[in-house]
Amino acid sequence: MRRAGWAAGKLGTVLITGFPAGLLQCNCYVLAERPGSDAIIVDPGQRAMGPLRRILDNNRLTPAAVLITHGHIDHMWSAQKVSDTFGCPTYIHPEDRFMLKDPIYGMGPRVAQLVAGAFFREPKQVVELDRDGDKIDLGGISVNVDHTPGHTRGSVCFRILQAAKNDADVVFSGDTLFERSIGRSDLFGGSGRDLLRSIVNKLLVLDDKTVVLPGHGDSTTIGAERRFNPFLEGLSP
Repeated sequence: MRRAGWAAGKLGTVLITGFPAGLLQCNCYVLAERPGSDAIIVDPGQRAMGPLRRILDNNRLTPAAVLITHGHIDHMWSAQKVSDTFGCPTYIHPEDRFMLKDPIYGMGPRVAQLVAGAFFREPKQVVELDRDGDKIDLGGISVNVDHTPGHTRGSVCFRILQAAKNDADVVFSGDTLFERSIGRSDLFGGSGRDLLRSIVNKLLVLDDKTVVLPGHGDSTTIGAERRFNPFLEGLSP
């Protein structure tokens, strides 16, 4: 997949920016209503703290929450540091909560070498995303939570519904759906059948204009993936 080169910008009524973090190039996102407001951090990966501080300082943002799409190390590496530094909670599905302390469980020896000597612990504040379809209000932004198991048992997607009719909704898809690809299902807790079911029932039901901001690679739309993603050919909700 191509790597993302995210630039600060405005997407509808919500300010969204992001950057690929660390050796595994996981996309970390920052969203807020406007400069000077509270902010939500999505998937702060390896070495995310420096770029995050610059974005927060430049836009006078105060973190209100850290959202984790799933527990793999490239998506939560800096979660405890960000959460505890700014005194905000980390939100994660209960099926993946154990990975806050053991984020390489079942990921194999190559990833284990990457984190040799690293120590992980839970943030002081952890909130479990235990109900599919929940809506949580953070930093003045309403976030819809969809449980999308398949890549991991606790994978979720976060949806932001825009207030203005002409503004496209946004979904943070983690490692469930990518531009012209889908997440892998061969790691611990993965299931190819569950992954496709999650995509069909939770993502392909969304409007074609919905912007997809994935965990790796470039942004896309639901309509583009419906038409051009070879892994979704013949699938429909």
